[in-house]
Amino acid sequence: MAIKRIHSGGEFESKVGYCRAVVAGGFVHVAGTVGQGDTVEAQCASALDIIGDALKQAGAGFADVVRVTYMLPDRTEFENCWPVLAETFGTNPPAATMIECGLIDPKYRIEIEVTALLPA
Repeated sequence: MAIKRIHSGGEFESKVGYCRAVVAGGFVHVAGTVGQGDTVEAQCASALDIIGDALKQAGAGFADVVRVTYMLPDRTEFENCWPVLAETFGTNPPAATMIECGLIDPKYRIEIEVTALLPA
């Protein structure tokens, strides 16, 4: 089975040496993704837009996501993202983990990583 790499052109892809997503073994593995904006909610929505584009390029969507990891430097901000996340995943919620940790740049408030199963 072939491996497909999906690039989004994000600044860190070339600096660090990775791609936005890899399609392999029937799964889409989307790298940790940060978004733009002044608030955690705006960054969450922006990151999900980028992730959605990668999933679409792979032939999947948010309904196919089976696992998600949320990383935030301040866990108390996570609740602010719940409405955006509930709207995105709707009636197809994935297994999820939230981790409090440092991110690559202090301006980022949330990073999101997902794994999706390619539709049959």
